[in-house]
Amino acid sequence: MKVKFFLAVVFFALTTAHLVAQGTAFGLKGGLTLGVQKWNGFDQDPLFKYHGAISAESLDETAQFSVFAQAGYHLKGSALRNQNFLDQNGNFFRLAAQEFIFKNASLVLGGKRKYNLSDVSRGYYLFGLRGDYTLGTNLDKYKEANSFNGGLFYPDNAFVRKWNYGVTLGGGIEFDLGELVGTLLEITVNPDFSYQYRQPAIPNVRDPFTGQNRTIQERSIRNVTFEITAGFRLLRKVEYID
Repeated sequence: MKVKFFLAVVFFALTTAHLVAQGTAFGLKGGLTLGVQKWNGFDQDPLFKYHGAISAESLDETAQFSVFAQAGYHLKGSALRNQNFLDQNGNFFRLAAQEFIFKNASLVLGGKRKYNLSDVSRGYYLFGLRGDYTLGTNLDKYKEANSFNGGLFYPDNAFVRKWNYGVTLGGGIEFDLGELVGTLLEITVNPDFSYQYRQPAIPNVRDPFTGQNRTIQERSIRNVTFEITAGFRLLRKVEYID
C-alpha cells in the first residue's frame, strides 16, 4: 500500500508541471553519488555509488523561474575501509571494504532560478523538498557477523526507517542542442532531516576489531549525499493560435 501511494504521488507530481505551464521540459538523468553518514557521532568512510531520475519542469521562455518535480532511485549510505578484523583464532587480518547501502526512491518538488549565459545556455540554482522511501538494503549480509559477535555490532534491517524527508540544494548549467532537445550538468547536496536508522543502545557486544566486549551506543543515523548528474532535456512547447 505504501509503495502504491508513493507511485501515485510520483505520477501526480510529474504531471503537475505540465498542467500549469506553457510547455514542459522532461528530463532523464543520472550520475555519481557520494554518501556520508555519522554513527554514534563518528564519521564513516564515504560510499561511492550512483543514482538516476526522471523529471518534469514548467517551461516558459520569458520567465527566469520554473517549478519541477523529480522522481529518482538513489543508493545512499556509508562504508568502512582499511579495518583490521579479529577472527575466532585471535588473528588480525585486513577486511575488504564494508558497504552499508540503503536503496531509496526519492521524490523532489521544488523550483529553479535561471540566468542566461548565452543564446544557448543557462545557469541555475535549485531548491526542493524531498521525500524518500527505502525499497531495500544490503544489511542482511551482516547477519552472520552479528550472530558471531553476540549482538548487533553491525546495523540490522529491524531498525531501518522506511520513510524519510529532507531537502535538495544545488545548481547547474543547461545547454540547448536544438529547438526541442538539450543537455544539463548539475551538482546537488541532499541532507536528510529525519533518521534513516535508529537503534537503541545494546550492552555486551563483541567488537570484531578489538576482540573485547563493549556497549554499542544508540545509533541515530542520517543520510547526506553529494551528487554529480548529467542528462538530457526534451522540450514540449505549447503554441497558442488566435
